[in-house]
Amino acid sequence: MPCRGTGVAVGDCVSGSGGAYPSDLTDEQWALVEPLLPAARVGPKGGRREKHPRRRIVDAIFYVVRTGCARRQLPKDFAPWPTVYWYFTRWHDDGTVERLHDALRDRVRVADGRSVEPSAGLIDSQSVRTADTVPASTRGFDAGKKVKGRKRFIVTDTLGLLLAVHVVAASIQDRDGAKRSLLWTRLDHPSILKVWADQGFAGRLVDWSASTLDRDLEIVRKVPDQRGFQVQPKRWAVERTFAWMTAHRRLARDYETDPARSETMIRWAMIGIMVRRITRGRPAKRRGPRRLRWTAP
Repeated sequence: MPCRGTGVAVGDCVSGSGGAYPSDLTDEQWALVEPLLPAARVGPKGGRREKHPRRRIVDAIFYVVRTGCARRQLPKDFAPWPTVYWYFTRWHDDGTVERLHDALRDRVRVADGRSVEPSAGLIDSQSVRTADTVPASTRGFDAGKKVKGRKRFIVTDTLGLLLAVHVVAASIQDRDGAKRSLLWTRLDHPSILKVWADQGFAGRLVDWSASTLDRDLEIVRKVPDQRGFQVQPKRWAVERTFAWMTAHRRLARDYETDPARSETMIRWAMIGIMVRRITRGRPAKRRGPRRLRWTAP
């Protein structure tokens, strides 16, 4: 007899089981993430006890980022979508996502034999289309790439790990929109002395970076007789990061009403990439399925 509303046999129904979806964290990956989350509220004096496991909240966020589904379309074995969205916004507002992302990035760099703080970076931009729900005031038209939507500016280290991200309207020119990302990189990572960029960032931005930030912005130019696509020296790592990001369907288009939430979505995608990278080569251990009791309709 099928489980009601699913068409799945009763014995095969699962709920709340780590590993129910490919986007779910393994036990090893959850062990990396859990200590970096804020302490759960406990006891009557500390607020109402949390009803849903933190792991299923995080798994639900990864499910949205990876599959691109609307929050209202989350499968029923996750927490209710308003609860998931509440945690998403709470961890965005209190800086939890940034701290989680940065801590994992440091671990990846150390595991790769690098120092925690990078000495060089790469910057690039990506224009993406937006959903109809995105406010017109936060989107524009990129005349160069013929894209109506938003533009993402990212700064990465030479491994392609995210250092700074800034989302603006697509109508903003590269040399103007890159200033905030470069400034954040200068403040958060003062050890970075050189940043490589493509020809779209040439001009007054190079002078501004030298005079205001006291940092060298070097333009990597194409070979004069180049035809077709060729991998650009030094810049290939940031291009690969964009490929990593857009493999997540939620990032193939911008759906967030607030550009700052778009930046948080990008960080969640990078968090998922880094936890898989850290645990690569380890056997995946997931919790066994928890069977549901079937009730007659």
